[in-house]
Amino acid sequence: MNSFITTTRRKLLVLAGGAAMATAVTLPAFAQDAYPSRPVTFVCAFPAGSGADVLVRYFANAIQESTGHTIIVENKPGASGSISAEYVARSDPDGYTVYVHSGFSTAVNYSLWNTPAIDPRSDLMGVAGINEQPFYIVVGVDSEIQSIEQLNAYLLEAGDEATYGVSATSGRLLAAQYLSELGGTPVEVPYRTGMEMVPDVVNLGVDFAVTDPVTAMVQEREGRLRVLATGAGRRLDVAPEVPSLTEFGMDVDQMGVWAAYVPAGTPQDVVDTLAGMFHSVLETEDTQAYLRTMGGVPWIATPAEVDERMAQNVELGAYLVDLAELPKN
Repeated sequence: MNSFITTTRRKLLVLAGGAAMATAVTLPAFAQDAYPSRPVTFVCAFPAGSGADVLVRYFANAIQESTGHTIIVENKPGASGSISAEYVARSDPDGYTVYVHSGFSTAVNYSLWNTPAIDPRSDLMGVAGINEQPFYIVVGVDSEIQSIEQLNAYLLEAGDEATYGVSATSGRLLAAQYLSELGGTPVEVPYRTGMEMVPDVVNLGVDFAVTDPVTAMVQEREGRLRVLATGAGRRLDVAPEVPSLTEFGMDVDQMGVWAAYVPAGTPQDVVDTLAGMFHSVLETEDTQAYLRTMGGVPWIATPAEVDERMAQNVELGAYLVDLAELPKN
């Protein structure tokens, strides 16, 4: 009798232990909170108040309003975006750290370092496209140069007596390819930012400049600059009167893209949830109108399409960095 009781007791303890183990294994699955269960951080590669910061905060606020989820913007400037890109790539792949930045600039940065900290093709995952933004060739509104044809002719005649302004890396790359295709040899005048460059362009201190779309469009609307051409491979509906350099026989197609990225290894369902947040905002008329005021066009793209564009831009960036003879760090 005692033997039977002891054996039965042992069996019950084994069964109870197995049930406890099963409960311990399965409970976390049931207890796991749906994403996102805490604030999501959008990382901006430039300081607060910059054009990039304004764009990142627009989407942070719009997504927070449309979903009710808390979105925080964290500015991590430095090294033309390399610091923030590496920070995101090294973050936990859980969807709570999102890099919102120019995919073209991120791709180009890979070729600007002898030993890149990350490879954006393998260390970052695309989430959603935001917009496409080319740089523009501009002159002061009082310049005698009224068209890109006149600028082309002037640069070929003036040689190194002509000057041009650039600020961002993307501006240098467009200027390098434009001048290579044209055969012009003007002297470069570098500036820290597009806004610092504007007074010299307006006052004809430089003959022309290559600048970002926000500066180009805003300053044109204010009657200070004249936009002559776009670096995109086609005319854009945001500025249909502005010709593309391809219309003059130049093989120039530099279209910057803004997108959202997360660390490689982020679960696909989390990526899809984030993509849905961005798409819901991008599909609104207000957001599309806002992006067009910045000189670009909305780019609603899937995670796979964002990854594909990054791979293409890494190859294009390597070619352009060599063409522009930019120094590597």
